Amino acid sequence: MIPKKTTVKDSHIVKIAVERENHMPQLINLDQRHPLASKIQDICNGWSISDHQNYALQFCESNNQKYVTEKNRNEIKNGSVLRLQYSPSKTACDAMEVLLNGSPQEKKLRLQELTSLSTDHTFALEFIKEKGLDTLIKMVEDGGQTNVDILQYSLASFVELMEHGTVSWEVPENSFVARNIEIVRNFQNYPPNCGESALSNLENIVMSSNKHVLVAEDIKLQDILRLLQDINSPVMRQNAIALLNALFVKADEGRRRTIAQTISAKQFRLALIGNGLGTEMTHQLYVLQTLTLGLLEKRMRNKMNAQDQDAHEKIKELRRIAFDDHTNALNQNDDHNRRGGGSAAGNANFSQYYKKLGFKCDINPAQDFIETPPGILALDCMVYFARNYTQQYVKIVRENSCRADEHECPFGRTSIELVKVLCDILRIGEPPAEQSGDFQPMFFTHDSPFEEFFCICVITLNRTWKDMRATAEDFSTTFSVVREQIQRTLKGRPENLEDFRNKIALLTYQQITTLRQQERTSKEECDSTASAIVKLKEKISPHILELIKQQRLSFLVEGTHFAKYLRGTRTKDKFWYARLSPNHKVIHYGDCDEKTIPTMEELPKKLPICEIKQLLEGKECPHMKETRIRKSAVNLAFSITFENMEHSTLDFVAPDESIFNYWTDGINALLGQPMVSKQKNEDFDTLLSMEIKLRLLDTEGVDISKDPPPIPEDPENYDFCFES
Repeated sequence: MIPKKTTVKDSHIVKIAVERENHMPQLINLDQRHPLASKIQDICNGWSISDHQNYALQFCESNNQKYVTEKNRNEIKNGSVLRLQYSPSKTACDAMEVLLNGSPQEKKLRLQELTSLSTDHTFALEFIKEKGLDTLIKMVEDGGQTNVDILQYSLASFVELMEHGTVSWEVPENSFVARNIEIVRNFQNYPPNCGESALSNLENIVMSSNKHVLVAEDIKLQDILRLLQDINSPVMRQNAIALLNALFVKADEGRRRTIAQTISAKQFRLALIGNGLGTEMTHQLYVLQTLTLGLLEKRMRNKMNAQDQDAHEKIKELRRIAFDDHTNALNQNDDHNRRGGGSAAGNANFSQYYKKLGFKCDINPAQDFIETPPGILALDCMVYFARNYTQQYVKIVRENSCRADEHECPFGRTSIELVKVLCDILRIGEPPAEQSGDFQPMFFTHDSPFEEFFCICVITLNRTWKDMRATAEDFSTTFSVVREQIQRTLKGRPENLEDFRNKIALLTYQQITTLRQQERTSKEECDSTASAIVKLKEKISPHILELIKQQRLSFLVEGTHFAKYLRGTRTKDKFWYARLSPNHKVIHYGDCDEKTIPTMEELPKKLPICEIKQLLEGKECPHMKETRIRKSAVNLAFSITFENMEHSTLDFVAPDESIFNYWTDGINALLGQPMVSKQKNEDFDTLLSMEIKLRLLDTEGVDISKDPPPIPEDPENYDFCFES
């Protein structure tokens, strides 16, 4: 009798519970291949509901209360609990009826429900189709007849509905925009929720509507900043900065500089940062930071123009501040050349000073500012440093210009490169990243944050150059260290520039070297425990051991001088020589002088390897039994015992520990014994580590997991034919 085929579990069927208010839940099998509407009809029949078309299933998890649709039904799993509710279309119609004809209390309650319902995309589409969005806009605009509760829930529902992106931000009229501006201006008169929603609406209108001009004209920058000073609501502060960012993005350059100058005032800088920064708030501050620093892009992209008289004066100012005592006598000639149009000739007179300043082109330093980035921005920073930190500037320039060795740090060249590095680290000229939170509070603690940042970094650069004893050839290496110093310090997110100054001062070149070594060692240790690396080591180890063995035997073939010992005492000027035959079968040995290296034919005595019994070391050796023998000699002694020979042992005292290790390892290898010297272990670890690193070069920068990825479980069945 043929056994009956076992029925395979159907993976399309999920076991779920469906609940309804004031009713016992139903436990059902939901076939995901059948239309959802038919299953809802069956569920309604179980509760004697006739109008099944007005019902829908809804998830009832705390973080998921969406309606179940054909698109998201795959989220239903075994054991899921669903709720039978009125359908989105029915709920939307009922909501509209209350909003149009209900009492104020009924409207308030329905708007409260609407705020949470509007997060569901399916309901949002139905409510918008019933012209619910127009109704909400009218309720917001109708400030005279709408109480505060209705206003805040209307605004919140509007925000949630617009989040779905199905309606253009061009839809709201000017009156709606004006109403939101009025709420922001008089935020003290409204609940925080109203201000949060109004700020969110204005941000979206600025970013996604042609009405951004209306917002920019009607809302004052001081209104937003005053709001930031006076409120503690994290969401409201976050939305206020988001609106500020939107206005910044849409503004022209002149307006952007005005915004940046206004928010740089001390009272507003402090209001911007505030306390308790969440993830989204940090991101908005990062965006503002990127936008304000982005104002430097124009200077960074502009190379120095030969006709730019202001830039030429700045270069001369750098020279005058650094070498004022030395150049006073030439100032009159400099002014004469400038009036006569002889700028190049004037520069030629001062070329020695421009060379001491560290410019690559000392005849015409303006050529150094042609490369973009950093362009003319580098000159701005250098002049700022010279004007505001004159003592440090003069000290750096003169110390390096007076050095007689090759370790001078050229101020001009290094400063230009430093500004380029800082622009790269801060991503000046790039748009804000969508998810980044690389916010640095210190850039909101000074009127000229980037220039101050440069001043701290240029002092750090000079110190690091000294610590490394760098030369012009070490330019790139030194800047890699300086870049790391800056980036590591920024990771700590210093609160202000003084905090940054103190922290980077602790991160010296020696500290960077130590940290690099620790990280490298830590990574190697971590990688070495990964199962894939362990297996690779097991595979490579025999080859490494064979390599060490061949090296030891090659050393024995070359041979070694050994001093003669008589009754435990070294005999002066008497030596003997021992070497292994190339076929590794015989040890040849005999007397010689200290400088002669005898050939095998010149060594009269032979010891066949096959007759060696064992290897003795240290005090076990017969020639080390004397008590007066020095301990250093005992540690270097070894003996070979053998049979059928005139003497029972061949005794050695190695010249040093390395030769002792090589010979004892070699003899053990000839006898088929493990090599056990300390030198062998060190060589093995070194060679194995190098081999592993070479084989893993292609995986540089890839994290190697300690365990291999798990093998997926077998499927419930192997029927992979799906119905279309």
